[in-house]
Amino acid sequence: MLNGSCLCGSVEYEADCDPSIIIHCHCQTCRKAHSAAFSSVMPITHKAFRWTSGVEFLNSFESSPGKNRYFCSKCGSQLIAERKEANMVLLRMGCMDTVITQKPDAHIWRSDAAPWFDPDHEVRQLAEGYEKA
Repeated sequence: MLNGSCLCGSVEYEADCDPSIIIHCHCQTCRKAHSAAFSSVMPITHKAFRWTSGVEFLNSFESSPGKNRYFCSKCGSQLIAERKEANMVLLRMGCMDTVITQKPDAHIWRSDAAPWFDPDHEVRQLAEGYEKA
């Protein structure tokens, strides 16, 4: 069982399945939707997914034909994307409450990636806040 929730805790979901692959998507749509260099997702089947609370706070946006992104209208957390025709739900890893220990499988849409982010470039790893070197 996988569980997730939004930042404010108003919306929660569960997925009756084991963890699947993790993918980092660098397409421009994901970058803009998450205000980040990429979006980390875990695809699961539609039948395994269900909202458990806060459905009244959900809002959605069709970011490309057939793909709806669902987010909390209170805090703005993007929780999942759904492609009904593909029978797929993409869990947004940043909103998962279940501890996932597996490593990502791939970076996709690198052809569309932000030029300032290179996954092969090593940068300092800090345990907490930023400290100038």
